[in-house]
Amino acid sequence: MSVQPIRLFGDPVLLTKADPVVDFDAELRRLVADLTDTMQAAPGSGLAAPQIGVGLRVFTYHIDGEIGHLVNPELTLGEEEQFGPEGCLSIPGLTFDCRRAEHVIARGFNMYGDPVLIEGDDLLSRCIQHETDHLDGVLFVDRLDRETRKAAMKAIREAEWSGLSGPPQIKVSPHSMNGFGL
Repeated sequence: MSVQPIRLFGDPVLLTKADPVVDFDAELRRLVADLTDTMQAAPGSGLAAPQIGVGLRVFTYHIDGEIGHLVNPELTLGEEEQFGPEGCLSIPGLTFDCRRAEHVIARGFNMYGDPVLIEGDDLLSRCIQHETDHLDGVLFVDRLDRETRKAAMKAIREAEWSGLSGPPQIKVSPHSMNGFGL
C-alpha cells in the first residue's frame, strides 16, 4: 500500500471524534495497510486513522515485535497506574511523562469484522490508550498535569515543525470517505 503524510498538532482532524467503522470492506483493508506502512516508516509504536486524515475508529500498533490493528475499540482500564514517557507521531520529537492505566482490555474488530480482544500491560497498554484517545479527539498532552502541559505547549510552539505561528497546513486524505458508509 502506501505511506501517508502524518497530520501534526494544530490540524483540526486531531481534535475531532472519529466515526465508527460500519463497512468492513476492501477500502478498510487499504486503510489498515496504509496505517501500518506509515507507522513503520515513521517509525512509531502506533498510529490512528485521524493522524492520516481519516475520521474513522481504526488504529494500528507495533509493540514488542507484534504488529496489529483494532477497529471500533472499547477499553476497560485497570485500576493500577503507570507514569512514564510518552510521545506522538503528530507531535514529533517531543516526549513528556504521562499517567496511564497499567493494564487494559481492548475489545473491537479486525479489518474483516471478526471480534478481537487484546489484553496488555506496560507499553502495549499505554499504546492502546494513546491511540484510542486519538479516535476520541484527545491528544496525550491533554492528559498531562498542569505544569507539564504548560512546558509541552511551549515546546510545541518552539518546535521547527509547529504550525502554531500560522494556520495549520491541511492535507487531503487519499482514502474515500464514501467507502466507509459516510
